[in-house]
Formats: sequence, C-alpha cells, structure tokens
Amino acid sequence: MKVTPWEVSGNINYDKLIKDFGVKHLPTQLPKKLQSNILFKRKTIFAHRDFEIILDCIKNRKPFVMMTGLMPSGKFHLGHRVVADQIILYQKLGAKIYLAVADTEAYNSRNPNLEELKKVAIKEYLINYIALGLSTKNLDFYFQSQRSKDGVKSNAYYSLANLASRHATFNEFKSIYGEIDPGKMTSSLLQTADMLHPQLKEFENKPLPTIIPVGIDQDPHLKIARDISQRIKIFKFQQLSSTYHTFLPGLNSGKMSSSDPNSYIALTDSASEVDTKIKKYAFSGGQKSLDEHRKKGGNPNIDVSFIYLKTFFEPNDNKLKKLHDDYSSGKLLTSELKAITVRKINSFLKKHQKKREKAKKQIDKFI
Repeated sequence: MKVTPWEVSGNINYDKLIKDFGVKHLPTQLPKKLQSNILFKRKTIFAHRDFEIILDCIKNRKPFVMMTGLMPSGKFHLGHRVVADQIILYQKLGAKIYLAVADTEAYNSRNPNLEELKKVAIKEYLINYIALGLSTKNLDFYFQSQRSKDGVKSNAYYSLANLASRHATFNEFKSIYGEIDPGKMTSSLLQTADMLHPQLKEFENKPLPTIIPVGIDQDPHLKIARDISQRIKIFKFQQLSSTYHTFLPGLNSGKMSSSDPNSYIALTDSASEVDTKIKKYAFSGGQKSLDEHRKKGGNPNIDVSFIYLKTFFEPNDNKLKKLHDDYSSGKLLTSELKAITVRKINSFLKKHQKKREKAKKQIDKFI
C-alpha cells in the first residue's frame, strides 16, 4: 500500500498505518454524544493524537475549536461528507468552527483561476455544508487568499505562515513527506497557519484546544504543524489534537477522483444517475455466479454498497447486521444489496437537494 497526502493506493492495513504513523487507537470510553454518532460507533473514525484534550472539553463543557479546510476542486461527493458530518457534530457540541477554503493551495497545484475556485467553493461546498446542517453560529468561514477584511486579523494569519518557515528545515520536510518541492512546502506552511491561527489573540481571547479531523493520509500535515507549534516560543500554542478516519472507497473500490464522475456519488446527482452508478460501477463483494454466491456467500467488508450503508445510510445497527449476515451467507444477492443502497441514497438525496435550494438563499450570511 502507498499512503501519502497526494496518493493512496493498494490494500489499506489500518493497524499497520497506526503503527507506521505513530498515532493511537481511538479511546474505548467516549462521551455518549460521540458514542451514538455513526462515524464513531462504526469505527470510521479510528485513531487519534491527543484527542483526550477534546474529550475533556466535551465532558466538562469547556470551549474548544474545530479547524478544517476544503479543496475547491470538482463536485462535492460522499467522500467529502465524512468531514462535513464531523463539522456539524462538533458545532452542535459547542465548538467554534474555523473552515478554510484552500484556494491558494488549489491555485498553486490545480487551477490558476481564483475566481473560478471561489465559485466552486460556494456552489459545491458551502451550499452542501449548509444543507447538511452548518450554522452561522460559532463559525469563521474564510478563503486562504483573503483571510479577513480586518487587517489586524489578516496580518496575524499571514505573519504566522512566514514565522513557521523559520522553524522547519528542508530535511525535515523531506523526512516527513518523502518527496517535496517548493510548492508543497509553501502549502504545508500555510496549512500550519490555518491549524494554529485560531489560538492567536487576534482570533480568540486565549489559546483554545483545537481538533483537526482528517483522513490518515493527511497526517504528515498535522505532524509538521504540531512540531512547529512547539518550537515557536513567542506564542504559547496548545498542542493540536487530531482524529483520523478511514478512506471511503470510490465506486470502483479505489480512491474517489473528482476527475472521474463514475468513481463517486455527488450530492447533486439525480436518482437515475445514482441508480446507474451503483448498479453499473459499484464494486461488489459477491461471487462470480448466482449459484456460487448462494453457496459461498459474499464479502460485505469489501462491497462498496455495504460500506456506504455502514458509513451513512443505515443507522439501525440491527438492520445493518442482518444485511451483513444475509450477504455473507448468500441469502442476500449483490443485485438486492445494490437495490437497497440505491433506495437509501436516493431517499437521502431527495431531502438533501430540497435543503440545497433553501441553502442558496442563505449564502450571504456565511461569507
């Protein structure tokens, strides 16, 4: 397997990744509001660094920050929903949300058109966030290219990115990232500023515990930011906390790619598009023939339809277990499992897309 911030491939062994990256398994004892959340309950979120700090804040109702970012490229799809659902969860738990549009990073690596990047961020991402439940309460939504109209805040943010460069070396970048170039170094330092700047006095009254939820492939960004935070002595940064979630597979069981619409379910897909994509492209854990499937059963753990149900669309544990057992025994066919998945996804999207239309009228409140 290969897992880097820019490439994920091969058969993913999460236990090995925990060991290789030096992170920890998620604590077994979690607050009830986390235990009941589908992402925590089903172990989609599986590892952490210093999450105990945030658990203490939740338990004792202390203020904390959640910081995350979005890359404004392509359609907003189910893979993006894993972080979006965590944003809404932590906001409901009282966290101040810092949500960055990584348009500077996207400009340097993907699309040299800032205006187009801004439109994608709003049309594809912000509208979906609002429809999923994002509130203006305790929210700081910003673009990297224009941090704030408040000059004091903006200067503090960009100065932090510049200061961070003094506290990291090229060899360190190379050891953490493997391959590195000036563009990636610049992006990493700006991401460090994104993660740490909520703790500056220009943004909060005092340094607050900060949680960063990411896929495990993004941990190198966290590692460099955590290291730098403890070297900058002119600020008293609290160490960053982070959680790590598993990769939601694309329809073909590989990584979702914004350039391949047949690898993902977008939250703007029509019912017929969902039907076609699941039935035609969703990787199956079933056997090659009907008779063989009835005899040997399927493997739900690699079946994309089952994984989507487990991650988002079947909240009832007993019903999910029955689907798992019936598919494993051969009682439930791949075609039947896919039909259930199509129905569940389209039921969600029908409601979500109505919320999207209402969300379009609220954009000005968020920017």
